[in-house]
Amino acid sequence: MKFCQTILMIGFFIFASCNGQTSNTFEEVASKEFSEKIKAAENPQLLDVRTPDEFASEHIDNAINVNWNSQDFTSKANTYDKSKPVFVYCLSGGRSKKAAAKLTELGFTKVYELEGGILKWKVDGMMKKSTEQIGMTQEDFNKLLHTDKKVLVDFYAEWCAPCKKMEPYLLKMQKEMADKVTIIRIDVDKNKTLATQLQIDQLPIVVLYENHEVKWKNLGYISEQDLKKQL
Repeated sequence: MKFCQTILMIGFFIFASCNGQTSNTFEEVASKEFSEKIKAAENPQLLDVRTPDEFASEHIDNAINVNWNSQDFTSKANTYDKSKPVFVYCLSGGRSKKAAAKLTELGFTKVYELEGGILKWKVDGMMKKSTEQIGMTQEDFNKLLHTDKKVLVDFYAEWCAPCKKMEPYLLKMQKEMADKVTIIRIDVDKNKTLATQLQIDQLPIVVLYENHEVKWKNLGYISEQDLKKQL
């Protein structure tokens, strides 16, 4: 009996270890909580893991750019205090989750990752208001919808892997289905104001409009075959 109990205990610890229960993990938090934790921290370590160009265009106050896609991410990350909280974000959450996982692997004891990235941060009204118009206006966008055909809008970014995967067949469909539907691709990095106004907080998103009204929406990757079924 004691032998069986010992085997069960060993099995439990192996299972817990394999499932990460004995190691540090990062914590994904929503915008408001993320902001509150930053304010509560003394000299917070806030890392923007996007590209330098993205960081230069806009970023959360007091953030430092440590590009996840750069070869020196690990060496730069290791210069920060691992005993103190570190806060991580990107545009929509994809890169920051990978970066947060890496930081815990490097030994950071408390890692907070911004849920939904800076896109969700802005939609939630956490970014300081700016009067600068970046890219397409709402009026410009509404004009694109003024047609008797269906309009499919693809919101994407150059760094977004699922977006890149969808790009070839969307470009092909633009030509092949031009008589039935107008397909428009909008880069959210170049049209930040519109993305905020339309509350685009994750990527990719494709939205089907008909007579100026939203008829269907898909968040995340969708195959060419499944997309054509909606058209």
